[in-house]
Amino acid sequence: MAAQATLHCLTGCAIGEVLGMIIGTAFGWGNVSTMILAIVLAFFFGYALTLRGILAAGVDFRTAIRVALAADTLSIAVMELIDNGVIALWPGAMDAHLSDALFWIVLAISLAIAFVLTTPVNKWMIGRGKGHAVVHQYHH
Repeated sequence: MAAQATLHCLTGCAIGEVLGMIIGTAFGWGNVSTMILAIVLAFFFGYALTLRGILAAGVDFRTAIRVALAADTLSIAVMELIDNGVIALWPGAMDAHLSDALFWIVLAISLAIAFVLTTPVNKWMIGRGKGHAVVHQYHH
């Protein structure tokens, strides 16, 4: 269940990261502005994916928002910290463009590292009845 929750988180983070990089590049923004946008969008899409499932179960919007925030905030935060940390520390990655193989390779590696390191966080939360353990009741 922890790996599945982390994969769910990874999907939202990856969508937000890539979209943020595309938008930031298209507008000619600098690295910091683009990274901030990518992080904001990662949280947005991470929460949106969780909300979709909860709302489909017939839960009201206000309750669904509270459940999504409680379930995903720590997971997304850890994933974004690791993912963006790897990108920031990888030589040349911050200056790589979307058309550069380095950009995509480092992004894939950073997301893989983030997945491996975030899975135990989700396992810990699920073991305490928090995180996606709360969301899981709405999947049935």
